[in-house]
Amino acid sequence: MQNELLTIQHLTTSFKIEDHYYAAVDEVSLSVKPNEVVAIVGESGSGKSALAFSIMGLHARAKSEGSIAFEGYNLNSLGPNELNKLRGKHIGMIFQDPLSALNPLMTVGDQIQEALILHQPNMSKKERKRKVIELLNSVGILQPDVIASSYPHELSGGMRQRIVISIAIANEPKLLIADEPTTALDATIQLQILDLIRKLKDDIGAGIILITHDIGVVAEMADRVAVMYGGQIVEIADIHTLLSDPRHPYTRSLLRSIPSADTPKTKLYSIQGVVPSLKHLPRQGCRFRFRIPWIGESSHEENPQMHELSPGHFVRCTCYQNFWFPGEEDIQNGAS
Repeated sequence: MQNELLTIQHLTTSFKIEDHYYAAVDEVSLSVKPNEVVAIVGESGSGKSALAFSIMGLHARAKSEGSIAFEGYNLNSLGPNELNKLRGKHIGMIFQDPLSALNPLMTVGDQIQEALILHQPNMSKKERKRKVIELLNSVGILQPDVIASSYPHELSGGMRQRIVISIAIANEPKLLIADEPTTALDATIQLQILDLIRKLKDDIGAGIILITHDIGVVAEMADRVAVMYGGQIVEIADIHTLLSDPRHPYTRSLLRSIPSADTPKTKLYSIQGVVPSLKHLPRQGCRFRFRIPWIGESSHEENPQMHELSPGHFVRCTCYQNFWFPGEEDIQNGAS
């Protein structure tokens, strides 16, 4: 059995609003193995990106508690200088918005070289230029010499995303975090980017955390899936189990809201309400209960815990046992 590359235990990241701290990531525990893709899914505001930035130590003003074990280090206890030695070398990140992640005043080649200079200072200028071309080739960019001399604004969104990926993998990191890597890209470019990430996983052998709200991307890429809601993981399982036997009401609701060619042309299911703001997020009881008001309070735990239903398949709260969708009353009553 492979050892975990990354082990997160009871991670809580809180942001100060007015005079109080509110947890955007709340008691999250998660692990990633080498050469494994772990997808983090959920609606906007569920805590996915906050978790990614917590791992990278990029929340400058947040209060972070818990353990993030990587390569013998607890990332949560390292100072900025120590983190800088790991970020970009052992841990790479593909940011959600490639245009804001790139410096508009530097050429693509110079930005890739910057990552090499920082972590491989003994590399000669000639070697760095060769490495830049090699990296651009590896992410499927034609005419790498021309692109290396270009500025970000001269490139398409898909091309900029490839540049961000080339910077993230420049030093062959052991852990790669991809935060919504296909957002705002057309379907053809999305497939190319996903194929590229899959190839990089195989070539480098890195563990990958893939953050997305797109279940289709998850089905295509993931080995395991963690579903987040309200800053907590509410269900985690391998991809086959999660898609064939989802249990938590939120997971089932997400999957039901996806259009399918196999189902009749009916109105798509819509989850009631919205993810509450950080300040107004309920901290007691099941956090999803207000969006499934037809499920009685007695079905929810006062302090929801993770329950292991089968090896590696965990679900938060007991409400999954009595959950049904509106319109299924007759089925529910017949089964009882």
